[in-house]
Parts: sequence; C-alpha cells; structure tokens
Amino acid sequence: MTDKDEFGPITRNRRRATITSAKSETVKLRNGATAAATDLTSGPKARESLTKTLQLNEDSKQKCDRYDKMSCHKLQESMLSSASSFRNYRGVLNWCVVMLVLSNARLFLENLLRYGILVDPIQVVSLFLKDPYSWPAACLVIVSNVFIFVALYTERKLAMGSISEKVGLLIYIFNLTVILCFPMVVVLKLPSITPVGGAFTLGVYTILFLKLYSYKDVNRWCRVRTQVKARSLSRSLSCPSSPSASSCMQSHVSYPGNLSLRDMYYFVFAPTLCYELNFPRSESIRMGFLLRRLFEMLLLTQLLVGLTQQWMVPIIRSSMKPLQEMDYSRMTERLLRLAVPNHLIWLIFFYCFFHSSMNFVAELLRFGDREFYRDWWNSETITYFWQNWNIPVHKWCLRHFYKPLLRRGAGKLLSQSAVFFASAFFHEYLVSVPLRMFRLWAFMGMMAQVRIFDTKKTFALIFLPKKKNVYII
Repeated sequence: MTDKDEFGPITRNRRRATITSAKSETVKLRNGATAAATDLTSGPKARESLTKTLQLNEDSKQKCDRYDKMSCHKLQESMLSSASSFRNYRGVLNWCVVMLVLSNARLFLENLLRYGILVDPIQVVSLFLKDPYSWPAACLVIVSNVFIFVALYTERKLAMGSISEKVGLLIYIFNLTVILCFPMVVVLKLPSITPVGGAFTLGVYTILFLKLYSYKDVNRWCRVRTQVKARSLSRSLSCPSSPSASSCMQSHVSYPGNLSLRDMYYFVFAPTLCYELNFPRSESIRMGFLLRRLFEMLLLTQLLVGLTQQWMVPIIRSSMKPLQEMDYSRMTERLLRLAVPNHLIWLIFFYCFFHSSMNFVAELLRFGDREFYRDWWNSETITYFWQNWNIPVHKWCLRHFYKPLLRRGAGKLLSQSAVFFASAFFHEYLVSVPLRMFRLWAFMGMMAQVRIFDTKKTFALIFLPKKKNVYII
C-alpha cells in the first residue's frame, strides 16, 4: 500500500509529461517551432523532436534559397506596355530632340544652297524709317488715348452721380464699338498701311477694348458694393476697426479713389486684361532679370525676322503658281513645307511675347502676377490647351463673359459656344482686316472646335435655372 501510494503520483506526473510532449509536437508541426518552444522544459524527447524539426526547416529554406538563385523569371509586364509602371522616357525625348535638330539642319542647309543668304535686317529697319512723319499705324495708336479719356471721364461722372447707369452704359457701348470699327475702317481705306502695321494697330485696339470692358465691369461692381454698404452704414460704424487693420488699409485704394489718370494708365500698360483696384506688386525691380528679358526680346526678334526672310518667304513665293493653277498636290506639298518653319516661328514668338516681353513689362511696372501661361505643352484635350496657353485672355473670358452668362441663366454649352464665337470673331478680325482678304478661315477654324453634345444633354445644359448675380472683384 505504501509503495502504491508513493509511486501513484509519480506515474500520473509521467503520464502528464508524455501527453504534454505529444501536444507540443502536434502544435509544433502545425504552427512551427514557436509554439513548441514554450514546452522546452517538458522532456528530452521534446527537445530532440524540436531540434529535428528546426533542422528540417533550415534544410528546406536552404533548398528554397538555392532554387531562387537558380530562377531568373518572375511575373512582370513589358516596359513599353501600358500596364507597366515605367514612366521615365527622358532618353526617348532626347533622341527626338536630336532627330528634330538634324532634320531641321538639313532643311536649313538645303535652303541656303538653293536660295543663298536672304537675311537683311537693314531692309526691315528701312520699312519703319521710311517717311517717319506719315506713319498711319503709329498715328492710330496715339489716337487710342481719346477712348481712354472717354472711359475715365464716364466713370468719374458715374461715381459722382451726374449721369445715370443707363446713360453710362450707352456711352460705353458707343465708345467700345468705335474702338473696334474706327481702326478697321482706317486700315481698309488707307493703302499705305502695311499688313504688319495694320496687325499691330488692330492688336493694340483689341487689347484696349478688352481692358476698357473690364474697367467698366469692375467699377460697376464697386458702385453696387458701395450701395450695399451704404444701407448698412450704421452697423459698420458701430463696430470699431483695429489700428492694424486701418494702417493696412491705408496702402490700398478704394472706390472711387481709383478713378485717377495714373491708375488708368498703369492698368493700360500692365500685362493683364482684368482690372483690379489693387494689383499685387513686387518689392523692387530686379535689374539682372530685366536685362536678361530685354536681351531675349532683341535676340528672338532678330531670329524671327531672319527665319521669316530665309525660310518662309521663298516657300510662299514658290507657292503662288500652284495656288493660281489650283494644283492640289503641289499645294499640299507647299503647305507641308511651311509647317515646320511656321511651327518653329510660332514657338519662338510664344516665348518672346508671353515670357520675355510680358515679364519685361511686369518687372518694369513691378506687376506681381507673372502667370501668363501654364503647361499647355502637356495638353491632352483642346479645352486644356485653350485654358492654359494664354492666361490673360482666359481669365478675361472667364470673368467677364463666361460666368456672367451663367449667372444670367445661360447653359454651359451656350456660354462655351459664345466664348468660342467671340474668340473666332477676334481671330478673323486680326487676320482678315490687315491682309484685306475675307475668307473666314480663322473664324471657321475656331468655331469648329466647339464641343458637340447629344441632343438631350444640349437641351439640359441650355435650359438651366437662373442664379443670383454675384459680383466678384
């Protein structure tokens, strides 16, 4: 009895140890060496089984590593496939640039061998210096100051209340209409005005038209805001302003303090079409930046003249005979030959005008907003191109034409079509009048870019509910 009682507990402990070691082996086989590591103290058999399992795992890992070293394939897409994540094509771009330079160099060398050197800057200068006292284009630009004075005088009378809003609107309609019609009649009637002079004059008057229209709208919005503030004058006077706010407002111009000759001419010469009472201003004029832009303007202007004389003029002269004979194959060939120099001249003109010239004027006037263009070269749609290549015109169309039409209840399609119609009109105005030939090619080219929607969407966009007027300055 005594032996039985003594050995009884020992037997139970051994049974428990055996069961525990078996469980640890099962857990190890299922979950790996981590679960069995908790039962290392269970017995020598468990340790031996754990050691064997670890060795097997190490052997299997070594076999897998050897297999991975021997393998050379994996799941992946081709580099030029759209499903690939590869996006670095800089080498291809450099290659295209090299090919473009080589092809244009060949064309330029061929032009030199065929026509010789045709570049003559003195000839261009002589056109401007010939009979300088009878320059009709320059006289037209000087006369444009009359329309500026009329707009400023009208705004002052409207601010004082001497004339009503209807009378002021009629004066503006007459003034803006004359701005467009007067130079057109002079250019068409005077044969002494060259196409270059006519295009320059009409460009100046077109810019003045857009500027004075913006000047009219912004001052009208200011009068509306002044009337609204006058109704709540007692409430505004009951709230005292802080000294910091009053000192900050001293440097800003408020209506009608902006109706001065200095403010008017600053806006006329500023590189923008949208009027504001307080333009963002830079702290100082950077002479290095100003001289670099001036050097670019002079260099690129000479380059434009040289490319036109050497490359464009001979191709145009050789195209006269196919145009007269209506030889469509040769006409197409001449147009394709004109495509390369025309595109190159357009790019140089864009950089010279929108970057060099406008930054030069902005730096000279300390005009702060230098966003004259965006990344139009990344355009994937026509809409993106027209919204980003000429920011001053885009801002004017959006602020004074597109959004007012939407606020008056017009649909998006109708407003967009109206913007394209106005743009097509000015393109035809600037091309046909100086050349004195009306073919409506520029007008039709612009109107062909209007997006065409299905009938249901068109009616849904045109008949939108009217919105309240919102005046934004």
